[in-house]
Amino acid sequence: MNIPKHIAIILDGNGRWAKSKGMPRNYGHVQGAKTVEVICEEAYKMGVQYLTVYAFSTENWNRPKDEVDALMKLLRNYMKTCLKTAEKNRMCVRVLGDKTGLAEDVRDRIAELEKATKDNDGLHFQIALNYGGRDEIVRAVKEIAEDVKKGTLSADEVTEELIADRLDTKGLPEPDLLIRTCNEQRISNFLLWQLAYTEFYFTPVAWPDFSKAELEKAIEAYNHRERKYGGIKEE
Repeated sequence: MNIPKHIAIILDGNGRWAKSKGMPRNYGHVQGAKTVEVICEEAYKMGVQYLTVYAFSTENWNRPKDEVDALMKLLRNYMKTCLKTAEKNRMCVRVLGDKTGLAEDVRDRIAELEKATKDNDGLHFQIALNYGGRDEIVRAVKEIAEDVKKGTLSADEVTEELIADRLDTKGLPEPDLLIRTCNEQRISNFLLWQLAYTEFYFTPVAWPDFSKAELEKAIEAYNHRERKYGGIKEE
């Protein structure tokens, strides 16, 4: 079986899953965080080299304050757990998104996590926090515009490669497969630049119920696709 080198996942359905069980939405987020741990381990065992998850978008700040506060508390706890998991599994962790919009203590924990795991040779695990695809592109364009203004870069030097090099995902391969759970069929401002040639897989399964078996189904579906770039089939 051809295993995707890089899988991106939109973690959807935590709140709906919890509601279906008569539990508060935050319970779904806690269970969803546990699922992330499981899928990281299973994906790496299957041969996946890069896994990127959409954990908190720039739009998620519009949710009710108590839910946002609970998510931030969960994030703080998850950073501690993730550090232990990374040490155990040799996982290299990187956070994508506008970190300036996060609380100082969260930024400190992110910096600690990234520094402690940067040389690990296991799964490359990216967490998108306070992330939006449009926001990412705007930040990259502003950075390029500043360089042009300063005279250190000319407009003629702006290429796709240069833009990609200014994105949060600099140095990462583009995703081969995008998975979205809970039957939503849109990308919701996730990796807009990077998903240009990515295969999409949508499943009705809510994220807390996503398992190794569901990941295998997604990879099996990926294997039935004819990967094409510009009309040319990938060898």
